[in-house]
Amino acid sequence: MKAKIYISLKPTVSDPQGTTIKGALHKLGFYNVNDVRAGKFIELEIEDGDESDIRVQVSEMCQKLLTNPIIEDFDFDLEN
Repeated sequence: MKAKIYISLKPTVSDPQGTTIKGALHKLGFYNVNDVRAGKFIELEIEDGDESDIRVQVSEMCQKLLTNPIIEDFDFDLEN
């Protein structure tokens, strides 16, 4: 099974990387971009296990290692 994990900064946390990307897009003429929030994408291949068990495991991985729960949120999808 494949876990696709999307990590983003919490809305209350400033995003200097997003601000830099927005400024660069404006310099390239993309003035209609109002806001940019940068994040991370992680893809895991997981062998064996029931889908509900894998959901619990991926959530634990995110909480314990893959994210900083103080400043980041996460969401994930599972695919066969």
